[in-house]
Amino acid sequence: MYGITDLPTYVLGTIFIVLLPGPNSMYVMTVAARQGVARGYRGACGVFLGDTVLMILAAAGAASLLRTTPALFTVVKLAGASYLAWVGIGLIRAAIARWRHAADEAGPAPLADASRPFRTALVISLFNPKAILFFVSFFVQFVDPGYAHPALSFAILGAILQVFSAIYLSTLIFAGARLAAQVRRRRRLSAAATGGIGSLFLGFSARLAGATLG
Repeated sequence: MYGITDLPTYVLGTIFIVLLPGPNSMYVMTVAARQGVARGYRGACGVFLGDTVLMILAAAGAASLLRTTPALFTVVKLAGASYLAWVGIGLIRAAIARWRHAADEAGPAPLADASRPFRTALVISLFNPKAILFFVSFFVQFVDPGYAHPALSFAILGAILQVFSAIYLSTLIFAGARLAAQVRRRRRLSAAATGGIGSLFLGFSARLAGATLG
């Protein structure tokens, strides 16, 4: 139907892939927890745009280029690892600053390095290896090459992905905001949580770099 082959398998696979923990979802949840629901959705919009760009590139044939040019894919993954490390270091620095200010309850809480959640989430999305592998290896497999209007097929598959992504990110945003409300007066607990997320980003970066160079 509409040039899509085995739609149930695509839907099931998409659900599992969206639910896998990744830097996109962790970043959006962290922004929502630290700066509120509205800024969390700004980050989510960056994810949506990044995924849309990757979809368009996959439909235009860039997926085949990455698949047949390992050196190019290596460069993309290393760039992604570097950016994840940069975000992780920024979160850890913010956690340290918040911890140091924890004794001053009257003072303003330092903001995380998330003043531009849309831009940061967009860059993370564009260099997210999970998303790239999804579009290179999975997304394009469900379009019938003989269908007369493949753009329609890609649009439908992309819309399905974005719906599940929106539901998942919305859940994380409100969960993060709820958690923040409970620990808002416990700055050291908040700082520890932020530092943990930063360390997780460094872990994402190290694992990606290690898989690329190993």
